[in-house]
Amino acid sequence: MKTISFAIPCYNSAAYMETCIKSLLSCGDDIEIIIVNDGSTKDNTSEIAHAYESRFPGIVRAVDQENRGHGGAVNHGLEEAKGLYFKVVDSDDWLDETAMKDLMAYLRTQVQEDNPCDLVIANYIYDKVDEGKQTVMSYTNVFPTDRVFTWEEIGRFRPSQYLLMHSVFYRTQLLKDAQVQLPEHCFYVDNIFVYAPLPHVQTIRYLNLDVYHYYIGREDQSVNEKIMLSRIDQQLHITRFMIDHVNLEVVPNEQLRAYMYNYLSMMMCICSVFLRMEPTEENEQKRAEIWEYLRAKRPEMYARVRGNIVNFTTNFPSPAGRALALGGYHLAQKIFKFN
Repeated sequence: MKTISFAIPCYNSAAYMETCIKSLLSCGDDIEIIIVNDGSTKDNTSEIAHAYESRFPGIVRAVDQENRGHGGAVNHGLEEAKGLYFKVVDSDDWLDETAMKDLMAYLRTQVQEDNPCDLVIANYIYDKVDEGKQTVMSYTNVFPTDRVFTWEEIGRFRPSQYLLMHSVFYRTQLLKDAQVQLPEHCFYVDNIFVYAPLPHVQTIRYLNLDVYHYYIGREDQSVNEKIMLSRIDQQLHITRFMIDHVNLEVVPNEQLRAYMYNYLSMMMCICSVFLRMEPTEENEQKRAEIWEYLRAKRPEMYARVRGNIVNFTTNFPSPAGRALALGGYHLAQKIFKFN
């Protein structure tokens, strides 16, 4: 068995995908790299992928599919995965070679275990290459650093801390057993990937290593504010998916339930804030609809999410309330260094 399967969703990624691939190749021979060419049409993404497959047989696999979006590429990568663990690495990101030596050493110990750890977590770095700045996102205040633990043993996340796709290494079979299929032809599916499987996780190991370099700065990037504004309907779609697929009131562990409530509250806050950036009647209607969707679908969850401080402050009515919401968002943007 391979220790880990890396899936790289690629869409017209020829300009930067090789940096990503090379960073993974340094992890050893007991890995597989699944390059999913998601219907690229503007460059030679497919040719690059197949060239690496030819150079590294048994390690690199090139998979071509019709365009299905980031979620479809992740789904396909998981279907193909044969490693004990599964990791998604976006084609414009990369992994730190030194940190991965230590992380791979731990993952290799799990191959020998009868009950390997369900979820391995490491740090990630906001890499703002255009500004020459890096911001490390770690979890030393949340997780024990020297052993396997359970949700009962976690501390409190700060407002800026969430588990992102960049920080998680799932046991592959856990993801397959959870049967979470990411929506296709839609951005922001990474929110589902780090949310819906969590109730299935029983054991966790945190390694205080700065592993994942999350590139920030491309103008066409999905987290660019203007792009997010233009794709607000996709953000709403993903949030509805999360509401539909996890009833937080039946999540048995209190600490995990609190974290997931905060995550869903953050998603609802993002929807509200971006819909208030352009004060139109249509946007106000959409904002009312997403809150009504939560109230109708999960009435037992509605009050707690609506009453969360981030949503209490971002949904004040009137122009003054809108100004407060946008001001709070941009202040958080400066403090927490996202986007």
